[in-house]
Amino acid sequence: MAGHSQFKNIMHRKGAQDARRARQFARLIREITVAARQGLPDPGSNPRLRAAVTAARQANMPRDTVDRAIKKAAGAGAGDDYVEVRYEGYGPAGVAVIVEALTDNRNRTASDVRSAFSKHGGALGETNSVSFLFTRLGLIRYPAAIADADAMLEAAIEAGAENVDSTADGHEISAAADDFFAVRDALEAKFGEPETARLEWRPTTTVALDEERAGAVLKLLDALDDSEDVQNVWANFDVAEGVMERLSA
Repeated sequence: MAGHSQFKNIMHRKGAQDARRARQFARLIREITVAARQGLPDPGSNPRLRAAVTAARQANMPRDTVDRAIKKAAGAGAGDDYVEVRYEGYGPAGVAVIVEALTDNRNRTASDVRSAFSKHGGALGETNSVSFLFTRLGLIRYPAAIADADAMLEAAIEAGAENVDSTADGHEISAAADDFFAVRDALEAKFGEPETARLEWRPTTTVALDEERAGAVLKLLDALDDSEDVQNVWANFDVAEGVMERLSA
């Protein structure tokens, strides 16, 4: 029975990993679609599309899948018409949550998000009800070996970045949201493609959680992540590394 249980656990993990990968690819394709329709279907001339294609490549999405998504989006009247929607609310323990979605059905998405909040001890709020607790900024990350701290700082200042945090783990360059694409392109011209580059909501204040409350918050975030329309979820909680390891086991 132990061997059977272990096999079932392995299959369950593989199934969960496959499901997460499928959701990730679906989200990337939606972002590529929206980016291609908002501008030119050429990553070289469309900063948002270029960022989406880069993210897809970093997620190991096949090139032909990316190309098909761009071509489909470029076709007149082809495919679904997605709109960008942001939801805000509070989760357990007063944790602030921002949900970004791309949807072709606002009613369905609003219902899914509202249900996730209510079922997991949270409450959906109005737009801007929690965003004041976050800063919208672009974050660009490079490995430490790409340059020393002084060289990265100098390049980031020239590119128009706001801050650089260099550690043994790498360099994190932050830029105002409006300057993000220009800063990314300038750094990429000097250092090559970054490990990651995207717009994020960074909390200005955080809520410290013990294991019980952290578990409740993570259940809410997992439920939101399960929605096919949700692209990103941001929250302002802080959990000790040991607690997070136990909850992730």
